[in-house]
Amino acid sequence: MELQLHSRFWPWRAPDGWAAIVAGLAAGALLMVLDLLWPLMFGNGDPWATSHKVAALLLGQQALHSSGFAFGVVATALLIHYTLGAFSGLVVAAAIAALRCEASIAMTQLIGYVFGVVVYFVNFYVLAALFPWFQEMRGEATFLGQLAFGVCVASVYRQLSRARASG
Repeated sequence: MELQLHSRFWPWRAPDGWAAIVAGLAAGALLMVLDLLWPLMFGNGDPWATSHKVAALLLGQQALHSSGFAFGVVATALLIHYTLGAFSGLVVAAAIAALRCEASIAMTQLIGYVFGVVVYFVNFYVLAALFPWFQEMRGEATFLGQLAFGVCVASVYRQLSRARASG
């Protein structure tokens, strides 16, 4: 009788917070490297342009008027980027834990993929209304970068949380 009474409830399972944060930071590092390399590989711009756009969230639009490497701009962009990465890791980990799919590679990667798609559209379509300089970043390379970020954060979280659980 007890089992039947509680069978319709899905009890909350907390994610591994440290694994989630580390996964978000690792995926953020991957995305940052992609943002730096793509302009160099395809010869279409300044590798520091993304840093200037991200830093403009805190520094204001004057960060957009400079180009190239600037320590203050890059440091601000890294702070924002990795803070959002850690937060993203927690969101993805909460979804994986809530759906109880840590054991499934396919499901964790699907969650990461969906997360990457959602982040792309929120950042470059919804938030671009407030920060119009992100509109010019819309495109295949940015979309693929967000997908790589989502799948990476989910995959790293899966590995780290399983390692901590078994260790």
